[in-house]
Amino acid sequence: MLNKPVDDIIMENGKVVGVKSEGEVARCKQLICDPSYIPDRVRKAGQVIRIICILSHPIKNTNDANSCQIIIPQNQVNRKSDIYVCMISYAHNVAAQGKYIAIASTTVETAEPEKEVEPALELLEPIDQKFVAISDLYEPIDDGSESQVFCSCSYDATTHFETTCNDIKDIYKRMAGSAFDFENMKRKQNDVFGEADQ
Repeated sequence: MLNKPVDDIIMENGKVVGVKSEGEVARCKQLICDPSYIPDRVRKAGQVIRIICILSHPIKNTNDANSCQIIIPQNQVNRKSDIYVCMISYAHNVAAQGKYIAIASTTVETAEPEKEVEPALELLEPIDQKFVAISDLYEPIDDGSESQVFCSCSYDATTHFETTCNDIKDIYKRMAGSAFDFENMKRKQNDVFGEADQ
């Protein structure tokens, strides 16, 4: 049921039992979703500003790297939150030849979010074109254990996926009742990738 609208989340006795889409019901015992599907079960936790910049050059002082991550520490810019820059390029088939795409982001702390990202934008100059977006951040108001509806948090300002991975591990723990055991997933020393079981 890919690329279908969610018309309703069906609950019985306070627990999820299905998702309704275009007259069809997909039955389930547990549901994982992002905050946009269950606005009555999340709270606003802040805002993020993201500025997507199109450049015709790599970022200065990066040895002309085709991609990079830069974190501007909060204490260097008198903020409570770090500022993040992620840059990718034509080398990754996401832009035209000779073009670079940089995303500068941070958690909004003032009434003038664009000024908050200026230290990152200064690293990117000159900028061909920029697109500014301010997004609300949401988090679930409960752990989902009663309803069996497990909600992720909104994507925050980070660009290195650490908080997203932590959110996934947290959802797993809430669903399964215990943390995922990564040790069990490690291949045995004698395993050979792609070899069929004997």
